[in-house]
Formats: sequence, structure tokens, C-alpha cells
Amino acid sequence: MKKTILKYGLLASVFAFVVLADGCGKGKTENTKNDGVKTENSKELNNQNIKKGNMEHLTAQTFKEKVFNYEVNKDWKFEGELPCIIDFYADWCGPCKMVAPVLEELSGEYQGKINIYKVDTEAEQELAAVFGIRSIPSILFVPKDGQPQMSMGALPKESFKQAIEEVLLKSKN
Repeated sequence: MKKTILKYGLLASVFAFVVLADGCGKGKTENTKNDGVKTENSKELNNQNIKKGNMEHLTAQTFKEKVFNYEVNKDWKFEGELPCIIDFYADWCGPCKMVAPVLEELSGEYQGKINIYKVDTEAEQELAAVFGIRSIPSILFVPKDGQPQMSMGALPKESFKQAIEEVLLKSKN
């Protein structure tokens, strides 16, 4: 699990993105609903958007059912049907707020191919501790077969797409 996706040059893009984005996550953000009306970003609106895509908030219990039952298994055993991305985040985190709309877009683009889950580290402290989450956002890329890979920090959309294609959807040739 301690492998990183930095193998493909993601380190530079993560560093550049985080440095450039530092301070950009301050202030109010706006979402545009399907009817074109802008509304202030709120937890209720965020939850509505998540229900529309294939993104889902996980609790420790649903994590054990859909991803990995860490209470039963010592070695990694993926419980899901589709590869997934797990976003460990907090509501107060600026970079987490920047990653959220990217993941929302990707959930639509890759619907039926991967699942995208979110774990609120404030509400699910046990789960965050199990995975040693010390900085957020932390993104766990979980292929159907093989070991998961963790990336820390906000990633640009192209880096997510590259990781999805090379880590989650790679063929078993």
C-alpha cells in the first residue's frame, strides 16, 4: 500500500499543482446546477451531486463491505466489483475542495468502469487511522487485482486520468 503513483512523473505535477493552488481554495465557491443557476457550495448540495454520479461517501462499515475488511483480513483483499478511487478529505480543507469537482467529473466520465468513493476523515477517524492518513487530500487508487497505491495532495485532472488508465484500468496482458 505504500507504493506511490509518482513513477510516471506525477510528483512534479502534484508539487506544481499544490504550490500554485496554495491559497486558491479560500473564499466561497459556487456550483452551477443543471438549470444554470449558481448556488453557494454547501454540504447538502455536495451530497445531492454525489448521488447523481457514481460517487459515494463511505463509513467504516461500508468501507469494509465495498473495499477492504481490515478487521477480518491482515493481507489486502479487495471486496469490490470495480476498481476504485477513495478520496480521504475534510470539509475545511482547501485542496480537498479543489479535488472534489475533478472527481465528480471523472465519476461521470468513467461511470460503470470505476467507483469513486469519499471518506470524511473528521467523521471516520478510525478509518483514517487504519490507512495512516496524515495529510489530506490523500487519494487511494485501488485496482481490482493487485495492491492499492496512495497519492497525497491535490492532483490535476490529467494526473487522475493517467492514474486511472495506467493503474486502475490497465489490461492484464
